[in-house]
Amino acid sequence: RPSAGSATVLGKNYQDLKHPLRSVGALLDARQVHPGRTARAHLLWLAASNNLPKSRVDEVLEIVGLTDVAGKPAGTFSLGMSQRLGIAVALLGDPAVLLFDEPVNGLDPEGIRWIRTLMRDLAAEGRTVLVSSHLLAEMSNTADRLLVIGRGRLISSSTMSEFLTSSGSDTVRVRSPQLDRLHELLAAQDVSAHRTGDVLLVRGVSTEHVGDLAAGHGIVLHELAAQQASLEEAYLRLTDDAVDYRAVGA
Repeated sequence: RPSAGSATVLGKNYQDLKHPLRSVGALLDARQVHPGRTARAHLLWLAASNNLPKSRVDEVLEIVGLTDVAGKPAGTFSLGMSQRLGIAVALLGDPAVLLFDEPVNGLDPEGIRWIRTLMRDLAAEGRTVLVSSHLLAEMSNTADRLLVIGRGRLISSSTMSEFLTSSGSDTVRVRSPQLDRLHELLAAQDVSAHRTGDVLLVRGVSTEHVGDLAAGHGIVLHELAAQQASLEEAYLRLTDDAVDYRAVGA
């Protein structure tokens, strides 16, 4: 029970939902299936408990690609297959709200692309799809909005683009045969710049500022491009103070 506050699904307490699978579907732990029960049998009892037709079981088995193994015991499934069965459970009641916890865990590349497409398609239908994941590169290809939580507190709630912009990690990438001179001019303006090989990474100013500065001093540029931080870089910068278990050298 919560120590304080409350949570509702579609405006109702979960225990007040007569047929909960019709309102919210969740993938929380794909291994929480009796190992001796077949995939079809597992879905059939859930369908019966929520007054869903048996035909819906075959529909979701086809959606997740488990039709050919529906008669096999769940205990023989690989992690990826178990994930697909868990997703089938979430979809069973055709709910308006879907919760997926680490949905790509155990999936091969084809499966990852499939679940990414499925989640976006479900959202495009007007459903609410909430995904919890630590695979930030994958989420950057999937999510529209981000909720970042650290030590039990909400750190950020924004769109993907707003989050990346607000992280302050964006840089301008510059290549020039006169990098040393450009570096000196930027330093004179207290602009942060770091040289790596033949590239100068400038932080805190726009491409226009760097371009105008170079043009004003006759500096030739071979490359001038905005370089947005990755989701991982932005996330680590924002949550640095909320790390519970920091490994040596991390």
